[in-house]
Amino acid sequence: MSVRIKTGDIVKIIAGSKKGQTGKVTKVLPAENKVFIEGFGARTRHMRASAYRQAGKKEIQVGIDMSNVALVVDEKSGKTSRVGYAKDNNDKTIRIARQANNKEIK
Repeated sequence: MSVRIKTGDIVKIIAGSKKGQTGKVTKVLPAENKVFIEGFGARTRHMRASAYRQAGKKEIQVGIDMSNVALVVDEKSGKTSRVGYAKDNNDKTIRIARQANNKEIK
């Protein structure tokens, strides 16, 4: 399946404890079907001591499943849309917003 959400897109979380909040995508992992959104998914990992480091806590970023986010097409109103693909006049594939009457996504 192709990646419909890309780095730099503004997305709205549509499921989970952070439902309704929006943020910018910083990283996409298509193989794991995860997106990383700035300001979301910060967790604390407790690290065991080894010969190379001391024990302690480490802040990590965890991804959100791609099915739990929707692309925001209008930032003022916060409207979201599904993403589709179409060919333009030069046979180049472009992303289009389905709920915005197939408007091209920049």
